[in-house]
Amino acid sequence: MRENSHGIHNTKLFVALALFFAALPCLAQYPGQVTNKPKETPAMRSVAVVEWTGDDLSKAKSSRLIPISVWDGKEFQDGGIFLARPQPMALDPGVEYELLQNGRKTGYFDIDGAGRQQSGWFGQGKWKPLPSAPSAAELVRQRAAVKIDAEDEDSDEPILHRKHPAGESDTPTDSAQTEKAPLPDGDRPTLHRGGDAAGESGSSEPTLHRGGDTGSSSSNAAPDPDRPRLKPTTPAADDDPDRPKLGKKQPQQNSDDLVSSIPSSGDPDRPTLKRGAPAGYGNEVLPTMIGLPPDLKQQLAVSDPKTLKDHPWDYSWANPDDPRAMKEALETEARKALGLLPPPAPAPAPKKPATAAKRKPAPEPPPPPPPAELEDEQFRVFELSYGGGATMVFSAWADVTDASQKSTRKFVTLIAQPDLYGGVSVLAKITTDSAHLDIKPRMRLIDAVDAMGDNRGELVFELRGQAERQFALYRVLRGQAAQVFATEALFFGTQTK
Repeated sequence: MRENSHGIHNTKLFVALALFFAALPCLAQYPGQVTNKPKETPAMRSVAVVEWTGDDLSKAKSSRLIPISVWDGKEFQDGGIFLARPQPMALDPGVEYELLQNGRKTGYFDIDGAGRQQSGWFGQGKWKPLPSAPSAAELVRQRAAVKIDAEDEDSDEPILHRKHPAGESDTPTDSAQTEKAPLPDGDRPTLHRGGDAAGESGSSEPTLHRGGDTGSSSSNAAPDPDRPRLKPTTPAADDDPDRPKLGKKQPQQNSDDLVSSIPSSGDPDRPTLKRGAPAGYGNEVLPTMIGLPPDLKQQLAVSDPKTLKDHPWDYSWANPDDPRAMKEALETEARKALGLLPPPAPAPAPKKPATAAKRKPAPEPPPPPPPAELEDEQFRVFELSYGGGATMVFSAWADVTDASQKSTRKFVTLIAQPDLYGGVSVLAKITTDSAHLDIKPRMRLIDAVDAMGDNRGELVFELRGQAERQFALYRVLRGQAAQVFATEALFFGTQTK
């Protein structure tokens, strides 16, 4: 009885150990664990500014692209230094930028190369126009072609086509003769009709020639590689018609004509001098733009793998007179910020009442002085989000003379929105003067752009100092205008007014 119970005990222990070792692979994987799929890498969106000189970018004298920002899905990166190996990612060869003007595409700018100039990277490239829409005649032709192709695909009837190899005649007799004609034998005489060979035209009797001996009529025969050749003769000096003769005055020739008239050398490895760069050798050398030329023009550009629809920033006023009234109100705010408004006149002192005999009519007050002139006024209105209100940007400058008769040029930039009472609410006011540009640069509006790809626009400004400049993005939200990004300072030299 003891042996039986002891055997049952061993059997139970063996079964328990077998179940434990069998469950080990299952315990290695936690049944409740959920495998998270890796998140997709966010698409980069690069914002840059294209600068050029000339009337139009398509016929620019010189051009360059300066990267501003790269949105990586979480924050802005400086486009001039982001992933530089050695040039930044925004200037990799083959990158294409869409040129934007007030939110509308106007063309493309393809990067061909990058360079470093005055402590900053810039890109070189070519301008490309937008693809033109097909004309009405082209649309009709495309529809007809599609219709014909559809009818051919639906038809079950076989279509016979005659094939004609290259060089074969269409007549059946010529084709049959060509197929039945035997191959020529090198040692067998063949018959040729008179007139086929050069120098025997006019004879109609067949003549006998040995196969392979073409005589003077074998101009199309392939050359024999084993046939010895003589050294080509160099034309004698007296036989050269272009060689000048002694005792005769030759007409004056251009240096290019003299060089082109030299006979080529028989040496195939002899170098040949030519004017200009060889075609297809290296990249095209474009004119380099240095500093800030006086006729510099700027336009924003965006590069994004995703193709977004155009988002125009135009704002439609309910009243046609509102733009004029808003501009006049901003001009008053600008004069006040620049100190151009005269101080208010003091109130006159009260006078004692005079008798009727001595009472005299009061003199008319002098007319107010004309408002000070503002130079280079720029007034832009944007609708930075769908259904949003108007965002106005006003900038100008003026030469102000102080009490010591010293003239100083002052600059002002205003970001404002209409208020509920028909006036303007200034969100940001930036003023500076020519003596402090190195401390507080001047703000110059370039345009509005969707820098994050969220269908909301940001204002792009150039902060131009005395010898350096930056590019900054401003976001207008909930009645505030705040700077959300600024590039590193770029040195450009002495500023030209």
